[in-house]
Amino acid sequence: MTIKVGVLLPTSTPDPRRPVLGDIRGAARAAEVGGLESLWATDHLVASAPMLDSTVVLATAAAVTERIRVGFGVMLLALRPVAWAAKQVSSLQFVSGDRMLLGVGTGNPAHGDIGWRAAGVSYQDRGRLTDESLRVLPDLIAGRTAALPDGLEVAIAPGATVPPILVAGDGMRAMERAAQFGDGWVSIGLAVEDVAARLAVLGELAEKYERPRPAVTVVAPVFGDDAAKLAAYGEAGVERVILPPTEAGWERDVERAAEVQAAV
Repeated sequence: MTIKVGVLLPTSTPDPRRPVLGDIRGAARAAEVGGLESLWATDHLVASAPMLDSTVVLATAAAVTERIRVGFGVMLLALRPVAWAAKQVSSLQFVSGDRMLLGVGTGNPAHGDIGWRAAGVSYQDRGRLTDESLRVLPDLIAGRTAALPDGLEVAIAPGATVPPILVAGDGMRAMERAAQFGDGWVSIGLAVEDVAARLAVLGELAEKYERPRPAVTVVAPVFGDDAAKLAAYGEAGVERVILPPTEAGWERDVERAAEVQAAV
C-alpha cells in the first residue's frame, strides 16, 4: 500500500511552553502545492496552550485550496450538541467540495478537564456521550431524520455526503469504538513493529460488529528522517500518517512532509 502523508496545521500544541500559531492559509497552500494528501486541525474549547477553532481553521484551509483533503484531528464530539456538530460537518463538506475527513476523539489528557467544564459537559462521561453522538451523526450529516439522545427527532438541511469517520485513541475502548462506528482508527505514535498486532485486534472487533476492519492512520509516526521506514508503515497496512508540528516552523514542516511524500 502506498502511504498517504498529511500534516497538522499550525494551530496548537499540547505543550504550553511551545505554542504554535501560524499562517493557516500559507500552510494550506504550501501543503497542496507539495502534493500532500491531507491537512488537519486540532480541536478543543480550552486547551493547555492557545488553540484556534477547528471549524474556522478548516473552512479557511478549504477556501484557499482545491484538491487536498481537510480533516478534524480530532473533533471532540462530546463537547458539542450532536446536531450542531452535524451542521458544522455538513457545511464544511459543502464549502470544501466533499473533501472532509472527520476524526473523532475524547480528548488528550494533557489538556485537563477545564474545557469540558467550560462547556458544561462531564469529563467522566465523554466516552459515553461520544458513543451516543456517533450513533446518530451519519444520519444527521446526510440530512436524514434522526432521534437525538433525548428522543427529539430532527433533520439537518441541507444534508451532505457523510465523510469518512476516523475514531482516535490507543485504548481498547477507543479501538472498539472505531470498529463499531468508524471507517478508520487513529493512533498516536504507533511503532511500525506494532501495526500487525493492532490490525489483528481491529479485525476481531470489526468482525464482532459485522463491519469492515477500519483503516489505520498514525499521527506522529516513529521514523526519524528515514523515508524507507515511513514506507514500511504502508507495507504493514497503515493507510495514512500525519506529521506533527516541530520547532522548525510550519514552512519547514510542510517542506519536509512533501519530501517524505515524494520519497514514498
